[in-house]
Amino acid sequence: MGGGGFSMEPENLLLDRYILELSKQEKPKVCFLPTASGDSDKYIVRFYSTYIRLSCQPSHLSLFLPHTSDIRSFILDQHIIYVGGGNTKSLIALWKEWELDRILKEAWENGIILAGLSAGSICWFEQGVTDSIPGQLSALQCLGLLKGSNCPHYDSEPKRKIVYRQLLSQELISPGYAADDNVGLHFVGERLEKIVSSRPHAKAYRVEKLDETVTETVLEPFYLGKDR
Repeated sequence: MGGGGFSMEPENLLLDRYILELSKQEKPKVCFLPTASGDSDKYIVRFYSTYIRLSCQPSHLSLFLPHTSDIRSFILDQHIIYVGGGNTKSLIALWKEWELDRILKEAWENGIILAGLSAGSICWFEQGVTDSIPGQLSALQCLGLLKGSNCPHYDSEPKRKIVYRQLLSQELISPGYAADDNVGLHFVGERLEKIVSSRPHAKAYRVEKLDETVTETVLEPFYLGKDR
């Protein structure tokens, strides 16, 4: 998700409900990974205060105060992994130190749903446009489960669009997908299956360099506020 969900629009849970429905479970197990926020207590509380009202079994994993020594078994027992926003560079570093990057790849290969917004969107791609370093936007190497690059907050943070295009023009980042706030890119395996949104008129984009020109192709989402 380029942005949105419980942490950005607590009164509009269309994207959160969409993620839960993907599991096909009556009460799916949902684990929140708040790593990018430094395992912020406030963020964790916001997750639980929302998800205890939904039909699911919420939990979270803190890498600063882990509740288990067997992280692999805990993660692989979930139906959904939901990654919060924050500092993507720190998230990637911590995941690698704890070998959570390998565990999450195994979860993905086992069919566990991987979701998230902002940092929790960038992380799944080969590269992302990040503001992890104060005062600048840059390309960051990520997990690489999905090919290409990703840029969130495409409409709400105008500098991201400028920098993404510059990085593509200079061939410092791979072609990829940008998403406005409130837009989710739904991949099945490595294939983009569907694009959904919780806000009318929000968009996704395929952004790439063709010859010497950077182009944006608008990808219209399905608005989840309509009858499904």
